Amino acid sequence: IGGPTMLRSAAKNHASVYVVVDPGDYGRVLDVLRAGGDGAALRLELARKVFQHTAQYDAAIAEFLARQEEGAAGTELFPPHVRLELDRVQPLRYGENPDQAAAFYAERGAPTDSLPAMRQLHGKELSFNNLLDIDAATSAVSAWADEPRAACVIVKHNTPCGIALGDDAEEAYRRALRTDPVSAFGGIVALNRAVDARAAAALAEQFLEVIVAPAFDDDALELLRARKNIRLIQLPVSVAGADEWDMKRVRGGMLIQQRMRMEFPDDTWRVVTRRAPTDAEWRDLRFAWRVVAAVKSNAIVLARDEQTLGIGAGQMSRVDSSRIAVLKAGDQKLDLNGAVLASDAFFPFRDGVEAAARAGAVAVVQPG
Repeated sequence: IGGPTMLRSAAKNHASVYVVVDPGDYGRVLDVLRAGGDGAALRLELARKVFQHTAQYDAAIAEFLARQEEGAAGTELFPPHVRLELDRVQPLRYGENPDQAAAFYAERGAPTDSLPAMRQLHGKELSFNNLLDIDAATSAVSAWADEPRAACVIVKHNTPCGIALGDDAEEAYRRALRTDPVSAFGGIVALNRAVDARAAAALAEQFLEVIVAPAFDDDALELLRARKNIRLIQLPVSVAGADEWDMKRVRGGMLIQQRMRMEFPDDTWRVVTRRAPTDAEWRDLRFAWRVVAAVKSNAIVLARDEQTLGIGAGQMSRVDSSRIAVLKAGDQKLDLNGAVLASDAFFPFRDGVEAAARAGAVAVVQPG
């Protein structure tokens, strides 16, 4: 009980007192004392660390007591007050644009499969935009965290430009790349399986900014490290927890929601047409529904054989997204006959469905 009080009192008197709450600072204090230096700058820094430390202590108590209140009055998903504790991981060269300063911060107690836990095995420093794309790619590939087959996601500017499954990492990557190899140039690749030598050889054929995977075989590392500029990131793949928050900064505040779990049970799906999908179409509809969750709205995905054929993203009208998805498939001469379509929201008009149907799509999954 007296500890925080004594620490605060000592920190207030930092002009005369060294007050230490981090064992990592013991050596620094001893060095200054042995050298007989003034130590004023160190004492000021240590005092700041004390107040930061005791503030976290008080916040933990407040959060504990809030949970007791919620337990008595029913669980409150979003408490009236939220305190964020962030530690700087590294300064970044610049932000989203070259004239913006930036840094990367980690949440206290961040999940072990989130970006602060990643290990960079090769390549130059990650940029602000790299980190945004890594987050988008790993979130998308987490939809297949427990999938027995290999899954590959290729992301450019926060949006997938190709997703596919395969019997191994190499096949999954080559199939994902087939969707849109032009957009994939300089992209970010995320896999749900370890990268072996065969996959590494395929990945090395294309200019990529970042490769993210749960592991890299030694032979794969040797091959990929020959490419000086490619960044290799080791990060486990798992589905986000139900209690994780997704926070979006707005000017003067924060919007907070539950993080979308990339799990999509189909037990509530309803067939609303006279013809029910075939088994193969059901498989592709489930695949496309996972893909469209990662695509920016208005989002349309065309897929067949658990491979994306065309992706339309971020358009102001849904019919334009449908047309772009068809156009993208045509650019790569990908046959859309027998393809399925996934839309992240309902179709307000029939034109978007007709655009895909004319190109060969035979089944649609959408919210209703």
